[in-house]
Amino acid sequence: MLETLLIIFMFQLVGEAAQKVSGLPVPGPVIGLILMLSFLLFTKNNKSGHLETLRSQLILTSETLIKYLSLLFVPIGVGVVMHLQLLESQLIKVLAILLIGTISTIVFTAFIFLRLSRVNKDG
Repeated sequence: MLETLLIIFMFQLVGEAAQKVSGLPVPGPVIGLILMLSFLLFTKNNKSGHLETLRSQLILTSETLIKYLSLLFVPIGVGVVMHLQLLESQLIKVLAILLIGTISTIVFTAFIFLRLSRVNKDG
C-alpha cells in the first residue's frame, strides 16, 4: 500500500509540475487525478501481470483513502469558523457562487449523463 500511495503522490506531483509549466487555470492535483484516471483506463485491458497487479493495488489504495476523505474537511471547517466575520460580510456573493455552482454542476452532469446514455444505446 505504501508503494501505491507513493505512485498516487507522484501523479499529483506530475500534475502540479504540469500546471506550473503550462499555466493552466486548473489545480495541479486535478491534473494529476486526470493523469491517473488515464493510466487506469489505458491499462484496463492489459493482461501483463505486473501492470494488472499495480492497477488493482492502485484501486484498492484509492478506495481506502476515500473512506477517510471526510477527515480532510475538518481543517476547512475550522478555517471557515475562524473567518466567520469575513464570510458574513461577503454573504450575498458566497450564496450566489454556491447557487450558480450547484446549478451548473447539475446541468453539466445531466448533459453528460444524457450523452453517455445515448452512446450506450447506439453502440
